Amino acid sequence: MNVNYNALYSKLVETRSITKSVKHNISLRELSRLSDVRHAALSELANGKRENINFNHIERVAEALEIQDIRQIIDLVEVDE
Repeated sequence: MNVNYNALYSKLVETRSITKSVKHNISLRELSRLSDVRHAALSELANGKRENINFNHIERVAEALEIQDIRQIIDLVEVDE
């Protein structure tokens, strides 16, 4: 069976405001440049408007911000179905 884990787990994740949750004073445009993630995708993540979360993007953002604990930018939550 081919399972799309990215889509499955995106329902269990809430992104925190990327620029507010970390102790970095950085614009989304600069974060986009550093992480090689499209500015539009980061903007949607930061504003909670993105339905599917690409965990590769989250990983690149964490690396760009030198974050060791991914929970600084995402929260795992239980979803009532």
